[in-house]
Amino acid sequence: MFSTRIKICIIAIAIVAFSRVMGAQTPTPAAPGQRAGARGGRGDPWPGKKKLLLVADVQTGYHHDAINHGMAVIERLGRESGAFITVIRTDSQLITKQPIVGQGKYSDSNINVKPLDFYDAVFLLPSGDTTMSKQQRKDLLAFVRDDRKSLVVGHTAGVAFTRKDASLTWPEWGDLIGGLMDRVDRHAGEFRANAKIIVEDPNFPGAMAFGSPTFMFDEQHPVLMAPYSRDKVHVIMRLDPTSLTEQQRAMRPDGDFPVVWARQYGKGRVYNVGWGELETTYDNPGLQKMLLEGIKWALGVVPADVTPKPMSKLAAPMK
Repeated sequence: MFSTRIKICIIAIAIVAFSRVMGAQTPTPAAPGQRAGARGGRGDPWPGKKKLLLVADVQTGYHHDAINHGMAVIERLGRESGAFITVIRTDSQLITKQPIVGQGKYSDSNINVKPLDFYDAVFLLPSGDTTMSKQQRKDLLAFVRDDRKSLVVGHTAGVAFTRKDASLTWPEWGDLIGGLMDRVDRHAGEFRANAKIIVEDPNFPGAMAFGSPTFMFDEQHPVLMAPYSRDKVHVIMRLDPTSLTEQQRAMRPDGDFPVVWARQYGKGRVYNVGWGELETTYDNPGLQKMLLEGIKWALGVVPADVTPKPMSKLAAPMK
């Protein structure tokens, strides 16, 4: 009798354990047309990894030849370092907090979508007015400002959402990224030069990636207009105006030519790299290291003080 009771108990325990295992393996149904992309959920193929959404939304603007290669380099940097996973898109569909519903065959089924809340940061390479709707723009602002997430932008960002006369089609964009390319005085808002770079903040992650507090760099450098202000952004690198021609210096009489900067935007972070016009730029080891560390800062992996500071009045001496 006693052994029979023991057997019954063992069978009962086994049944309960089996039921729990099977229940754990049964996925929670997702909303119609949308798969849940919550962090740590069954929709996360990279649990525990930082996620970067890299979007080149250029359908309404100039198609820079370097974008293709740049996106590939950024994806590789994340994978090889193990610091983050990059999801590459050439459309703005995932920049949203709203439900994304499938169409046609997928109108009532799982479309495996992972919108904004799934990511820790967005790396945006926009041009023109992009394909983002007004609601998507609001969602992007809230993603950074309210959700403690981040935005990383490259070279093309400085000409997004602006007209030929430099008037703005989305005023909040310039404030978000910290400044736009100036075309008020009939110049392109940028110029190519092998200019001397001054590292203003050597303590910022990746700022010393080129191995020296000053170095020469051949690229298309931005010339910024409002809302750029030293009261709002933390400049990491800038051009040494003494290395420029008189015509180039005239584009910015105060000599302030930032090329890499960061800022706090609400509760979130913004990291802005003005370079990226040239494909060879992304092959530069220093640039790659700088990008990797800067993205890690944006993802919250490494800390940095981004308190806005005035420009040093003393330019580094020419070598």
